Amino acid sequence: MLSILIPTYNYNITKLVNDLHNQAKLLSIDFEIVVAEDGSIFFLEENKKIESLSNVKYEILKKNIGRSAIRNYLADKAKYEYLLFFDCDSEICVPDFLQKYIENCKKNCVVLGGRIYTENFDSQYSLLAKYGKKNERNTSKNIKKHSAHKVFTSPNFLIYKKIFDKVKFDENFKEYGHEDTIFGFDLLKFGYNFDYIDNPVLHKGLDENISFIEKTKLSLNTLLKLYKSNKFPELNKNSKILIFFSKIEKLNLVSIIAFFYKIFEKQIIKQITGKNPSLFLFDLFKLGYLCELEQRIKTG
Repeated sequence: MLSILIPTYNYNITKLVNDLHNQAKLLSIDFEIVVAEDGSIFFLEENKKIESLSNVKYEILKKNIGRSAIRNYLADKAKYEYLLFFDCDSEICVPDFLQKYIENCKKNCVVLGGRIYTENFDSQYSLLAKYGKKNERNTSKNIKKHSAHKVFTSPNFLIYKKIFDKVKFDENFKEYGHEDTIFGFDLLKFGYNFDYIDNPVLHKGLDENISFIEKTKLSLNTLLKLYKSNKFPELNKNSKILIFFSKIEKLNLVSIIAFFYKIFEKQIIKQITGKNPSLFLFDLFKLGYLCELEQRIKTG
């Protein structure tokens, strides 16, 4: 029936595993929970306790093999026909969480559940929390938006094993961010669609504002490389930031936007790392950074 797969890196996953295990037992389904530490050095003693649970397999990999490879590794270990992946920093919110996924276990299914954020968060996490609350829950509005642009995100998703075995995550891709974007494109390339349901996990592992800004920059570096590689011709139709960036390119405005970005970068970052960040300014920040990055590449 169901293989629940959790790649883990330096995070305590005992609550997540116990909650999933309890729900699976109540459903009386055939299941397994497979956890692999991807080169972790912290929380190993705590996490090892899950080995005492029935149908749970726990493995420690000495070397970090990366976000794509660890998911493929877990899928290879899985014995059931449906795979349910989780990010390790997830928390189950409702008692019928697994039931909702079981109802979607059908041949050729690919189903994304989304995630939510706590209502009470410290101001140092304000940017990611506000951004996530607006964009990452599969509300009817967001489902319509994601369906139009075919956005694939991977905090928790269900997939038919035969589909995963055919597509898999691209292990040649070593850059930070967007391995799920590539996986989504590969699914579509092979003719598999994906659906969205409002069955979120709670995102617990929040990045502080400055850390989130740096990760956003790394992710944008990756996005620009993918766009410029011409390997994903539909990318600028499915990424909101690339839709605007490609228009700016056509209008030959990249250098102008980059110029103004350099002038106002510090002021924008100060605002979006404050207590009440503007998501509009965050979009401007991302667009400006892409233009500045493209200008740097052009001028060497």
